[in-house]
Amino acid sequence: MTVSTAALRVPGADGVAVAVHRWGEPGPLPPVYLQHGFVADTRLNWVGTGTVAVLLSAGREVVGVDARGHGRSDKPHDPAAYGELRMADDLRRVADALGHDSFDLAGYSMGATVAMLTAVTDRRVRRLVVGGSGAAFVEPGGAERHAVLMSRLAAALEADDVSDVRDPTTVAFRRLADALDADRRALAAHARAFHTRSADLAAITAPTLVLAGDADPLAARPEALAAAIPGARVTVVPGDHSTALRTPAFAAALVDFLGEAA
Repeated sequence: MTVSTAALRVPGADGVAVAVHRWGEPGPLPPVYLQHGFVADTRLNWVGTGTVAVLLSAGREVVGVDARGHGRSDKPHDPAAYGELRMADDLRRVADALGHDSFDLAGYSMGATVAMLTAVTDRRVRRLVVGGSGAAFVEPGGAERHAVLMSRLAAALEADDVSDVRDPTTVAFRRLADALDADRRALAAHARAFHTRSADLAAITAPTLVLAGDADPLAARPEALAAAIPGARVTVVPGDHSTALRTPAFAAALVDFLGEAA
């Protein structure tokens, strides 16, 4: 079964609709929900990397959600419409709309934050994979450093031309946005409204895997993040923030972990 994004759009609490991708058929294990990273979308992070294909080969039903402002979802330009808390609520509403009373959840980078915020309160999450995230999410000063980064990202996205972006940390995101013909004003709005409050990760009850690239500065010291989530495991694969997701080892670790029965 494949359902086009145009055929399934789920409105959020404020009416902003998110596009949903679906593949596969229901099986003995619950569906796997996938949440992508900032600037990217379901097809870039999960289809293009081969992760969806590996999950389908394992007999899993797959649901990908394009976060608001991304992919084929609505793209308001008001920062008040954004933030990972709103994205987590969108994801829960997708599960409601599809009638899933249990699902596995994997998120990457921004999507990892959305996934953790979802799992903190939603007991339908059976197993959780947190990709492309590390100690900065939990260590003192991490939120402040991330706020500075997101402010720089917003400026890079709002620049008239990519040649005006001199920041080596943010220029790759700007180039990706240009390559995808993304709505840069919508992305900048999210960058100015990202999640800043600490999350009660100790409330997560789902078995969790923290999955990080060994050369990813945005996922440094993943063991510190895992230590904040009860019973979480860590797997490190080759690659940086852009390439780790594309390594066969990433998809293999994700699929193996989500394939466990308990």
